[in-house]
Amino acid sequence: MSRLDLELHRLYRPPAPGPDAAAPLLAADGGLRALVLELHGPTDWPALARVWQGVQADLDLPAPAIAVNGDDGFQLWFSLAAPVPAALGAAFLGALRQRYLPDTPDRRLRQLPGAAGWHPGPVPARQPGRQGDEQWSAFISQDLAPMFADTPWLDTPPNPDGQAGLLATLRSTSPGDWQQALETLGLQQAPAEPAATDAVPAAAGTVPAVPRFTAPGTEADPRRFLLAVMNDPAVPLALRIDAAKALLPGAGRG
Repeated sequence: MSRLDLELHRLYRPPAPGPDAAAPLLAADGGLRALVLELHGPTDWPALARVWQGVQADLDLPAPAIAVNGDDGFQLWFSLAAPVPAALGAAFLGALRQRYLPDTPDRRLRQLPGAAGWHPGPVPARQPGRQGDEQWSAFISQDLAPMFADTPWLDTPPNPDGQAGLLATLRSTSPGDWQQALETLGLQQAPAEPAATDAVPAAAGTVPAVPRFTAPGTEADPRRFLLAVMNDPAVPLALRIDAAKALLPGAGRG
């Protein structure tokens, strides 16, 4: 295994990958160690930089990796030390979107996990060029991100050792820091009186609104938390299914 592969496994790969080869970041039990937020078409690094800076300054989380997707946008890759249910990961990313990107149209955002079932392509990797030219996705440093504003790709293969060196500087979010971030974002506080809203079907590729997944008394009980997700009709169906799977006997055990 190369140095780059070792870093990718250290940060993002699940302990037990699922059977879907097209979704290598998804564990067999539906959990994820990698959460990915992409802003694309047109590129807008200053907007996504607010998220990159905010999670460190406001939530005290490690810096996520920054990547160009090789086509039309930037990505942030969050690494978790322990896998989390897809429903909880989606809620976290949705909360970041509401907090730092409130004016960004949903059609310009993709996330893993998300209701649309999007999965990011491998990074680094060659992407189809718009005019036959080579375009590569790659991890990049924060100080170089503005240079890719108009061309979010590399036109030559990125150096594997250089990519590994960038990833080696990153660390995963510990379970304790993850829990604190959720509390800061209000994802484990029961709403007082939820406002009535009309259910509107989500268009493909959009980022779902953040539901208040918890009910009173679920703050310290993961099982009650997942039950609240599963039974909440405001939560996208895909996320309710993920929560139900996580509640199955033996789920998450090796």
